[in-house]
Amino acid sequence: MDDRNGTGADRRTHFGYEDIAEGEKAGRVRGVFTSVASRYDLMNDVMSGGVHRLWKDAMMDWLAPRAGQRLLDVAGGTGDIAFRFLRRAGAGHATVLDLTEDMLVAGRKRAEAEKLSASLDWLVGDAMALPFEDASFDVYTISFGIRNVTRPQDALAEAFRVLKPGGRLMVLEFSQVPNPALARAYDLYSFNAIPAMGQVIAGDRASYQYLVESIRRFPDQETFLGMIRAAGFEQAKYRNLTMGVAALHSGWKL
Repeated sequence: MDDRNGTGADRRTHFGYEDIAEGEKAGRVRGVFTSVASRYDLMNDVMSGGVHRLWKDAMMDWLAPRAGQRLLDVAGGTGDIAFRFLRRAGAGHATVLDLTEDMLVAGRKRAEAEKLSASLDWLVGDAMALPFEDASFDVYTISFGIRNVTRPQDALAEAFRVLKPGGRLMVLEFSQVPNPALARAYDLYSFNAIPAMGQVIAGDRASYQYLVESIRRFPDQETFLGMIRAAGFEQAKYRNLTMGVAALHSGWKL
């Protein structure tokens, strides 16, 4: 039974390595990010050695924001991408949408401290059912968030819907390391070090175990590229970052 508009009780998905009913996933994901919200930015720095900042800068380099553009940053959490976008654009507006209120609260505090509040809106919402009219935004970004969406293909379809003709999609996500030896070393680090760091820094081993597992369940670069094209985007391309630990995917609504 396809209960796409119902509870998701009969459709199955994954939560890390666990098989669950679709209807459970959003609540489980919200629980993870509610738990880690206060230490989320610190943990990103510790887990990646600060490299996530370089990846986000690379995202802005490829995106090349322009003055006056309207950005929708989905799963935007504490505002990292939105802040970068506004600084690069010089003048514009960003809407940050996230499933988790606690992440947005942390983001609002950062925006106030950095005097960017006037150019930002913060909204709790679902990537698969965006509360916006068609053709509302010039740019849609999602950074380290689409792997947590119950149906990523639905999120891509919504991205296409809310973008204006000529609008740009950009996705930054953990991906698959193509070199087998490097992939084994990365797995060893991920499954041993990251949950342990989550326990020490955030007092939450289980949430970071899920985050590691969710990376392994996400489609590889070529498969995800095909999903972007299937959503209607053209000129779709990707770039590997740090040997494929992360990847940037780009597409245009023409």
